[in-house]
Amino acid sequence: MGVCSIEDVLFPGIDVRLEGVSVTAAVLFVDAAASGQPPSCPGCRWRGRRVHSTYRRRLSERPLGGQRLVVRLRVRRFFCDRKSCGRRTSVEQVDRLTEPHRRASLGLKEWLTTVSAELGGRAGERLCRKLHLSAGRTRLLELLEEPPVPERAPRVLGVDEFAFRRGRRYGTILVDVETGRVVDVLPDRTSETFAAWLTAHPGAEIICRDRASAYTKAVKQAAPDALEVADRWHLLQNLSAALEKTCHQHCSCLRKRLDDEAPTEAEDPPEPILVDLPPPALPKTAMVERTRHRHTDVHRLLDQGWTISAIARHLGLDRKTVRRFKDTDLDLLLASARDRRPDGVLEPLKPYLNSRFAAGCTSGTRLFREIAERGYRGSVQVVRKHLAALRAGTTEPARAAAPSPRKVTSWIMRDRDRLSADEVEQLDQVRLACPDIARACDLARVFRDLVRNRRGQLLLDWIRQAEQDGPGPIRRFAGFLRQDLDAVTAGLTLVWSSGIVEGHVNRVKTIKRAMYGRASFRLLRIRILTRLEPTRPSNSSQSWPLICRESPSKNS
Repeated sequence: MGVCSIEDVLFPGIDVRLEGVSVTAAVLFVDAAASGQPPSCPGCRWRGRRVHSTYRRRLSERPLGGQRLVVRLRVRRFFCDRKSCGRRTSVEQVDRLTEPHRRASLGLKEWLTTVSAELGGRAGERLCRKLHLSAGRTRLLELLEEPPVPERAPRVLGVDEFAFRRGRRYGTILVDVETGRVVDVLPDRTSETFAAWLTAHPGAEIICRDRASAYTKAVKQAAPDALEVADRWHLLQNLSAALEKTCHQHCSCLRKRLDDEAPTEAEDPPEPILVDLPPPALPKTAMVERTRHRHTDVHRLLDQGWTISAIARHLGLDRKTVRRFKDTDLDLLLASARDRRPDGVLEPLKPYLNSRFAAGCTSGTRLFREIAERGYRGSVQVVRKHLAALRAGTTEPARAAAPSPRKVTSWIMRDRDRLSADEVEQLDQVRLACPDIARACDLARVFRDLVRNRRGQLLLDWIRQAEQDGPGPIRRFAGFLRQDLDAVTAGLTLVWSSGIVEGHVNRVKTIKRAMYGRASFRLLRIRILTRLEPTRPSNSSQSWPLICRESPSKNS
């Protein structure tokens, strides 16, 4: 490694001659002059020969040694000797250093553009202050230019929705699945907007999507020859939802089985004998009453012929909430509303409290002391609240703890060798307690095997089995698969999926949170489409090394 000059450090490979360096307390000034070939006239491309005049430009550069750097560059103005050209003079531009009407070098512009694309306005401004760069949020955002959208759609196109405001406004993101690049961002998720984009950008042969019907309608309208591929992750998610609904419908089977098999433990001193309390009545809480009224309103409007979307707009609810009130029994909804009250650490000791209360001990303080000796770490107010519920008859008798529907679903959706011995034992008890859950478990595991091994040719046989003897939610899931049979079969056969699209949706969420929801759709779209590729260090994008002289190396 030889000795390098200061010109090689400041202007590597650039046609610039160093004239002097001056240092102040805050700024490092570098005086230089352009020394390249005469430029061509921008109007007629005639190369200039005669110098008209010279003047100095002040260019902000990247910091050097933690200090601001300003280049005072002397450039030449040339005559245009071509009589037919409307321009009389033109100023030379230094390649890789300057561009017209900009007071920053191209290297600094590249830095600021990177900061703006990654962080945005205010956050980028704060980082620039730390890096000794003079750039406000407005200047940073002005550097972002809208990338061009290709005229033709990619061969394998991925489409998915993302939320501007969850439950209110949604947009659509389009991704080239083969390269992983975002192609375009649409302002809504309607079928008309997506169909118009497909018409204006033909060429998509394979379209990866989720189960959204709007995208299916647009594909059939604007790209009927394209092969639709349903995403495998969404299929497993829909299966998991059907399993959880099945477990919800058969919670009574699980509790009855576990209550019958609950062992009685003898302790010294012996525990009081458990007694049956009167059947509980639902507490008149705000949550229970609101659930009851909402169920009534939804079914009243359904009986009048209203659609789910119209009901959601009328009641101010999400469509998923309306669909849940439509498809779920009132008893399950009320039980869910009642179970929202936190049980806390008192739940394991409720059998003892219930039996002592039935035996005549109703003092909250005394019972609190007794259960505190048995490991209770909560407050006395929780005990008194439970005793008040016992007096009012609004609490349930203590019963054996049954696994939640979500937990049972997670056991079924995981491989058996990934479950602990205790989880395997509990899942076997659940299967013995309810034949419908056992059948749903068998069907779910077969379908999961079809998805993971991409055995789409066996999908129709699975649908027939599920429709023949599967529980209600599993039969409805199979019916949905039959309605979208071609796309689901392609998803279980081909290698393509929407995984890369979901990754970009997560990136959109990160950008939105960094922008605090205060930016326009245009700026959000630019930041989503602007993807800066990592580049190797080069002379044109160097980071101002401070060591210029030859230094010994351990490897030399």
